[in-house]
Amino acid sequence: MGILDTLFRIYGYIRPVLDIGILTFILYKAYGLIVKTQAMQLVKGAIALTLLYAAALFFNLGTVLWLLNAIAPGLLIGVAIVFQPELRKIFLKLGQGDWFRIGSRSKHTHLEAVLTAAEMLSNQRRGMLAVFVRHTRLKDIADTGTRLNAELSSSLLITIFGHDTPLHDGAVLIQEGRVIAAGCFLPLSEQQDIRKTFGTRHRAALGVSEETDAVVLIVSEETGAISLAYDSKLYYDLSPEQLTKTLEELLELSVESGGSKESDNEPKIAD
Repeated sequence: MGILDTLFRIYGYIRPVLDIGILTFILYKAYGLIVKTQAMQLVKGAIALTLLYAAALFFNLGTVLWLLNAIAPGLLIGVAIVFQPELRKIFLKLGQGDWFRIGSRSKHTHLEAVLTAAEMLSNQRRGMLAVFVRHTRLKDIADTGTRLNAELSSSLLITIFGHDTPLHDGAVLIQEGRVIAAGCFLPLSEQQDIRKTFGTRHRAALGVSEETDAVVLIVSEETGAISLAYDSKLYYDLSPEQLTKTLEELLELSVESGGSKESDNEPKIAD
């Protein structure tokens, strides 16, 4: 009984810390989901309604309380309908996320080959769409193309996208230094406020970044601009330095943990 009492006493000491730690972890992950799915308007609306309800309770505003209680069920249904895309993305992220993964992600060792191919294709005004697979396994997307499972090289990418082959119109999936599949079809973006000048490649890249945690590199066939899409955002016409720095950070390849923060080097979201 002495050992058991000691264990219970120790648990009593660490329980508040454990309680706060778990709550902090959940809030941190929830914030990450909200930011990545662009559902901040949901949070702002919920906060506004909560403040209104609290004010009605504090000042004993009976009519306002009655009205809020009456419209609450319909309001919940309305929110679910209006914000259905955002809610869908949140649940997709919940199903895809590796919540307890703390260590580094798998290494992508052939980044230089992709950037070299992208630069050459950009100079030739040839389009390219390369999807870097991270946590989310894109088996359904891979099944829409041709399975290759080939060693990644700039020559292979230029062969796929530099000529009018059956595979050049789709995307290649890259995972752990290999081209998993080519000629893959990606879901198109549901966003309505992206540039009208963006073609199918950019909309497809943005679409897969909305539904998964993949990072997509795009070479524009019209302008030669090289862009990145990730976390439901499109960063257009990046410099080689911005591309390298951003991809190293997103794919966890950078050897520097800190580094200087140059605002001019930060990629800017496309309007």
